[in-house]
Amino acid sequence: MTTTQAPAPDELAALRQRYDLERERRVRPDGARQYLNTDAEFGYYAADPYAGEPAGREALQDTVDVAVIGGGFGGILAGARMRQQGVERVRIVEAGGDFGGTWYWNRYPGIHCDIESHVYLPMLDETGYVPEWKYSPGEEIRRHAMRVAQTYDLYPDALFSTTVTSLTWDAASETWIVATDRGDAFQATYVVTATGTLSEPKLPGIPGIETFRGHTFHTSRWDYAYTGGTPDGGLTGLAGKRVGIVGTGATGVQVIPMLAEDAQHVYVFQRTSSSVDVRANRRTTPQDVGADRDGWARERRENFLRIVSGEAADRDLVADGWTSSAGLLEKLLPSFNRPDRGPAFETAYEVADAAKMNELRTRVEQAVADPGTAEKLKPWYRYACKRPTFSDKYYSAFNRDNVTLVDTADTHGIERVTEEGVVVGSDTYELDCLIFATGFSVGVSGIHSGRLPVHGRDGTQLLHAMAQEGPRTLHGFTSNNFPNLIRMGSLHNASSVNFTHVLDEQAVHAAALVAAAEAGNALLEPSRASEDAWIAVMAEDAPDHEWFHAGCTPGYYNREGLGRPNSASAYPHGAVAFHELLKEWREESIDEVLRPRTAPRPEPRAGGLVPEAGGN
Repeated sequence: MTTTQAPAPDELAALRQRYDLERERRVRPDGARQYLNTDAEFGYYAADPYAGEPAGREALQDTVDVAVIGGGFGGILAGARMRQQGVERVRIVEAGGDFGGTWYWNRYPGIHCDIESHVYLPMLDETGYVPEWKYSPGEEIRRHAMRVAQTYDLYPDALFSTTVTSLTWDAASETWIVATDRGDAFQATYVVTATGTLSEPKLPGIPGIETFRGHTFHTSRWDYAYTGGTPDGGLTGLAGKRVGIVGTGATGVQVIPMLAEDAQHVYVFQRTSSSVDVRANRRTTPQDVGADRDGWARERRENFLRIVSGEAADRDLVADGWTSSAGLLEKLLPSFNRPDRGPAFETAYEVADAAKMNELRTRVEQAVADPGTAEKLKPWYRYACKRPTFSDKYYSAFNRDNVTLVDTADTHGIERVTEEGVVVGSDTYELDCLIFATGFSVGVSGIHSGRLPVHGRDGTQLLHAMAQEGPRTLHGFTSNNFPNLIRMGSLHNASSVNFTHVLDEQAVHAAALVAAAEAGNALLEPSRASEDAWIAVMAEDAPDHEWFHAGCTPGYYNREGLGRPNSASAYPHGAVAFHELLKEWREESIDEVLRPRTAPRPEPRAGGLVPEAGGN
């Protein structure tokens, strides 16, 4: 798992004690309730700072073949793969002012992807694009999202600055009625939900947060009108300003060095330090990644997926922090392929884990000049307790005279916000600007939060059905009583650190489902027996990770310290095996989700659908 020198047994015992101590300093009884949603009085935190006031338009009451909810990579890929199947009218509905999803919203200074761009950016083979950096800046990623949408002609029917407010199955026409906040009520033969796992920003529920008189915003809605500059820096508006930032996760690690360059002073309010490994970002050439060969991107992406999913690979094409520590991802990913779990494995796993974390703590000591600050920045937990981060600039920012680390562990976070600033312990930090790098409600899409009600056959409400019986799907895509509804996401599916790869495989599958239904003049709807069989497959070998996450420092992986109960919510044998399973099912068993139409078939469109499943 790692070549770092293994710790001795007595060191392991001491580490366990230290980890427990550090966890107790941070755990809070309110768990995830410590955060606020950006709605009601805090809705302005989620407003779109990029699109301006949406242009007026007539409400739509027309008909499309496929409606896709969400214009991030999931929705774009669904649209692209539908195009490859010959679908004429694909309408993507997106709350933002353009395509991009999380890369539309997140444009904060220093933003980069932490997965290598040559495997993260989808459809490189199809668009002929080769990323310029090993780890792409956010703007390159956003423009690639737009490039894919343009390549597959997804703009003409798209609705931007528009939020879907309900999906209702109309039995008479056997179509979905898609209603939006702009008065639309159009029909769609099929609906694909691709609302993402990082779509709803959250705020810390700090007493007095609404009383602060200075300027404030969330990093996913960066206010360049106030700060000046661009994602590349030059934040001239912060000259002479005292800036506080709450949050030291993946976003904070990228933002803080940029703030330090331009603000008069930066106060970093940290509850839990991140593990920050070497990024080693650099410009790349097509020759560096073998882009002169057909299928080069697919080969590289598959290679990365195999390694980080626990599968054997002849060589490591990406060779970065993810692949070198791939064995330690076993507790991070519920679908990591680990057939040899047992006491001997757990002992070896803990040893390798401790060696890696010792390496990361040593890196802090070597990079941060002040010993007291360095000690506070050390990550005291096991590797898979928090998402790993990567930076070559983060630690050195704390060597600057204008950067102060404020550790809030002993007060379990910031105690309160006043009109002038932030209170931690007996100290008040007066601020001109307070920035929240507090992330998103992970996995909480509109459907799961109740903001997007879905009414299926006989008025069955999807959220209510899930509350009564738990999630019921076939492969995570389709559900009984919800015909022609295809869901993309992590539920009942496979997971990976490179989620765009997973989404693309899901998009291929979604397009194949639509093609099969059109070819057979059928509806898509699995039987309850098919759902039962799939749930049993996931439950049979579901990993036992509850004990591991119970000992982790608080974070979104373990419901902020309240634990992460075992559940059969993901395919347990890895993403590679899952993708093979889907491919085989499409070839042999796709008919099991096809039901005869009873309503007249929608009028065919020129260029209709072809029955063969698409592929990437």
